Amino acid sequence: MDSLDVQLSYWNGAGAAKTFSHPVPLPELRALLGPQATILDYGCGYGRITAELAQGGFARATGVDASEALVLRGLREHPQLDLRVVSAPPLPFPDASFDACLLVALLTCIPTDAGAEALLHEAHRLLKPGGVLFVSDYPLQKDPRNRARYQEHEPQFGVYGVFRSGEAVFRHYTAARMDQLLLGFETLWRRELVVRTLNGNEADIFQLAARKR
Repeated sequence: MDSLDVQLSYWNGAGAAKTFSHPVPLPELRALLGPQATILDYGCGYGRITAELAQGGFARATGVDASEALVLRGLREHPQLDLRVVSAPPLPFPDASFDACLLVALLTCIPTDAGAEALLHEAHRLLKPGGVLFVSDYPLQKDPRNRARYQEHEPQFGVYGVFRSGEAVFRHYTAARMDQLLLGFETLWRRELVVRTLNGNEADIFQLAARKR
């Protein structure tokens, strides 16, 4: 992956103190997965969602993240969890290791097309046949503040939707680009809602569950 897709100086620094807010739809996940399902929380940060999965009855959840600072924070807050520091793909797991893979506010941290494609390829590799992919992330926003920064940074990054916020670079995805990334999956359901971003601003997100073809 490109260094822009990892940005460890940010995630081991200022980013390690941020609070994440995307909700986890536990009832919907329970409808698709049994309590013994093996689940990968890919880009787990400080383990907030891994912890929610464990508290919700999923006993075999593993969280991985490239940021050592975030993983160490997670282990301090939830020492019982299986949280691991990993580098860029491929991850140290065999093919078809997991019944489900969660990508929660992870694509937004991967601005390049090649990085996003590598991430979805790796999720596909790690899922068992018929395994469940859950994605929670940001579409293009419609408000003037976001549209202005898309336009400001498009000449630098070459993609409308990529922008710099403080020390880090993020991406909001078009629906067409998400459809391309999910070609190896069959979408089961999708919903839209509003959350607070890392910096406390309201933003639209989409959430979807899909099955590996």
